[in-house]
Amino acid sequence: MALQEREKKLIPIGIGALIITIAITFWPSGDDAPKVVSMSDSPEMAQKRLNKTMQLVALAPAKEEEFKRAEAELKKRERGMIQADTAAQAQAQLFQILRRVGHSQPSPIEVRVAEFGQPAAMGSDYGEVNVAVSFDCRVEQLVNMLADLAAQPELLATNSIRVSAGQNKEKVMQVRLSVSGIVPKKLIPEKKGFAF
Repeated sequence: MALQEREKKLIPIGIGALIITIAITFWPSGDDAPKVVSMSDSPEMAQKRLNKTMQLVALAPAKEEEFKRAEAELKKRERGMIQADTAAQAQAQLFQILRRVGHSQPSPIEVRVAEFGQPAAMGSDYGEVNVAVSFDCRVEQLVNMLADLAAQPELLATNSIRVSAGQNKEKVMQVRLSVSGIVPKKLIPEKKGFAF
């Protein structure tokens, strides 16, 4: 294979480029060469980062104390959750609370079950159970019962009140009261499949 004239001229240039590349790659570099310092490595920036870190470290005990207070407040509030092994037991406890409040009135109210609602998730950590009850009472008895329900240590809320006028002269009303109670999320059955 014979080299053409053009290729013969390129051989010395290629050898020269190869020698220069090897020299640059393997030539020892001096440590006394000036280095380029980025803004993040400057002493002023390092001092600012140090000051910021020291401020965060100084705030850590206060934040930890604040976290402990918030955790204690959460535990105090969660004591009012209805504790049970199943959602049905929680609903039964809620019904018992309603009956207890009804019987504790100066003129006792006979609370009857109307229906148990479906347990539902309430956020990512809690659940809600519902009970609707029916009873007959006068206006002042209903007001007293609602006030007593609000004073219970359990976390309860009134969802709806339906009042129908009675037919007698004693002004007795027919009341349907729906109440919810807060329970741990573990009592709420998980929905499986698609929801349409």
